[in-house]
This record gives sequence, structure tokens and C-alpha cells, in this order.
Amino acid sequence: MPELVPPSERYKDSFLAAVREAQEEGSGLGDTLSWDVAALEADFPAFLESLRRFEPGRELPEGYVHSEPLWLVEGDRYLGRVSIRHTLNQRLREFGGHIGYEVRPSARRQGYATLALRLALERARELGLTRVLVTCDVDNPGSRRVIEANGGVLEFEGRVPDHPSPLRRYWITL
Repeated sequence: MPELVPPSERYKDSFLAAVREAQEEGSGLGDTLSWDVAALEADFPAFLESLRRFEPGRELPEGYVHSEPLWLVEGDRYLGRVSIRHTLNQRLREFGGHIGYEVRPSARRQGYATLALRLALERARELGLTRVLVTCDVDNPGSRRVIEANGGVLEFEGRVPDHPSPLRRYWITL
């Protein structure tokens, strides 16, 4: 059964394969497309540490909030990732919200994104959050279905500053 776990060296090979998949397809969220796989492979511990730079207890750069990265895995196979932001700043209220997620290309359309978001919502509940904001681009019907399947209630659809395409903002009550 897939589970959310902290990023770990255990999943290095599968994670790097997933990054290559995303780059080959030209699809990914965040900075996946710009990652240098050779550099990640050469110093994976440093990469893992960089993923933890916003965890609670760490000093934050101005404009950032505490968050935790988690990977969706099954056995030794990396399936995707989530980021759970513990609070929102003004930018995250417009775009990004409390939870972001991504599934590797070869695992898409198999229910993993819906599961990843459900598990992230469980973790958010453990953190004491009672409502979370999740966003997606208007032209991403798959993500829209994932959010709605997890109880997302549409709050807004439209454009926001500094985001290239229209988006949808959903609230999910925990």
C-alpha cells in the first residue's frame, strides 16, 4: 500500500528515474524540469537536505512559510511527492495553498494523486489544520478531479498576479 514518507536515500534510484521521466515528457511541477540529474545523483544527501530547508524549527528566509516535503512511495518505488505548508502567506493564499502534489509520469491516471492528497489531508489534520487551501490551473482537469474527489469546494476561478494561467482555488474542510 502506498504511503507518505520523508524523502530518503532509500528511494534515490526511483526518484531520479522519475525526474528523468518528467524531463523527457516536459511535464512536472515546481523545479523538476530544471533539476540537473547528474548533480542530484552526485550529492543526493545535499539534495535531501535542501528539501528540508523549510521544515518547522528551521529559520526561514523572508517570505517563506514552514512546510514539510513528503514522498508517496510503495515499497522502494517513488510515485510522487507532496508539500504541506503549515501556514499561508499572501502569495500562497492566491496560488499554491497549503498542499501541492505531483505524481511521476509513469504513475499518472492510476489514482495516486487522489491518494497522495488524501494522505496529505490526514497529515494536515494531525498538524491541527481545520481547513486547507489547494489550487490548480484551470486547464488541469486531472488535478481538478483529484481536489474535488477529496472534498474540495471551489472558492475562486480566475487570474492572479504573477501566475501565467487562470487557476481554481478550493477549500477542503478537515
